[in-house]
Amino acid sequence: MEFLKHVLPNGLEIVAECNDAAYSTAMGFFVKTGSRDETADVAGVSHFLEHMVFKGTPSRSADDVNREFDEMGAHYNAFTNEENTVFYAAVLPEQQDRAVDLLADILRPSLREDDFRTEKQVILEEIRMYDDQPPFGADDKSRALFFGRHPLGQSVLGTTESIEGLSSEAMRAYFEDRYNPTNIVLAAAGRVDFDALVDSARRCCGPWPARPTQRTVAPAIGQCGFQLICRPSASQQYTLLLASGPAAEDGDRYAVKLMVTVLGDDSGSRLFWELVDPGLAEQVSLCHSEHEGTGLLMTYMSCEPERAADNLRRILDLYRKAEADGVSAAELEQAKNKVRSRIVLSAERPRGRLFAVGNDWVYRREYRAIESDLQAVSDLTSDDLAAALARWPLSRCATVTIGPLDEMAL
Repeated sequence: MEFLKHVLPNGLEIVAECNDAAYSTAMGFFVKTGSRDETADVAGVSHFLEHMVFKGTPSRSADDVNREFDEMGAHYNAFTNEENTVFYAAVLPEQQDRAVDLLADILRPSLREDDFRTEKQVILEEIRMYDDQPPFGADDKSRALFFGRHPLGQSVLGTTESIEGLSSEAMRAYFEDRYNPTNIVLAAAGRVDFDALVDSARRCCGPWPARPTQRTVAPAIGQCGFQLICRPSASQQYTLLLASGPAAEDGDRYAVKLMVTVLGDDSGSRLFWELVDPGLAEQVSLCHSEHEGTGLLMTYMSCEPERAADNLRRILDLYRKAEADGVSAAELEQAKNKVRSRIVLSAERPRGRLFAVGNDWVYRREYRAIESDLQAVSDLTSDDLAAALARWPLSRCATVTIGPLDEMAL
């Protein structure tokens, strides 16, 4: 495999991991914009824009966009999170140029007023559905409690009030500011013809006007706290615990990935044996979420309401024991095997490598071969995990619990 990069005169960066042995090509435009870049009055505009991008361009209708992706046999989609909006497609290598052309075209959407009004109702319904269905927006509520007024505490979907008040003019202004070539990376992986990729990008994206775009990375200091939200209609209690974790650019992220696997993997972890296997909880998991300048360790639990308080105490006791005693050699080796397997299995398809390559470049401006990640995991010791637990204590957390309980004695 070979890593190649190029920058167009207007600032658009092109990076690719080229693998002649692959049978497909995956590519995506990583737009460095998300909910943390929004002010409160336009909260949700990044996600709204993701929808609008597929509503047509000056040269293509929405039907044309979907039809042409289907004609290529493309596996395509998009997503928005706190920091990025990504539009991607996986195709046969001979469709590379056509896929780039289509993806580039939809990144210059028409943003028609009729489409804006129609899609606004879709977004509002999505917000209502997210809040009405289990776990009743627990993720957004826990982030708001943990981050407070920091932009990372805002919902990716926005609020009913912000979406209802959003104008098409405000969306166009946000688009002009964020969707410019200096703020976009075109990444690719698999059987990539890099020279042809650069030529396609130059033809399709070269005319895009450049303008400076900046992200203010304000320090995000997580806050402890407890919030109980009563939903009498719920049949289970849903609980999220948020603690600080390493940022996307922090070297501790590898040790924390192993720590998360030991403590909260969905099978064979301490939380699994403590709560799921004996039937005390339906689901318990721990994950690490990376952001620019900060990170999150998120524990999720769903269980019968009458077990919620005791289960929460069990989780915190388990975390405190790990912070005091560390992990065993056997646990460490099992975690390494799991993480290494996930790295390899996700990399077997170019689409999986696309996100690894794109995120490495967007967050850290580096290319990491699969072997580098595997070696980083293999080199970790029990002492490294103990140091990570000391630096990122899971027991210092914000807790949100939603369900039929109107009180919880801890």
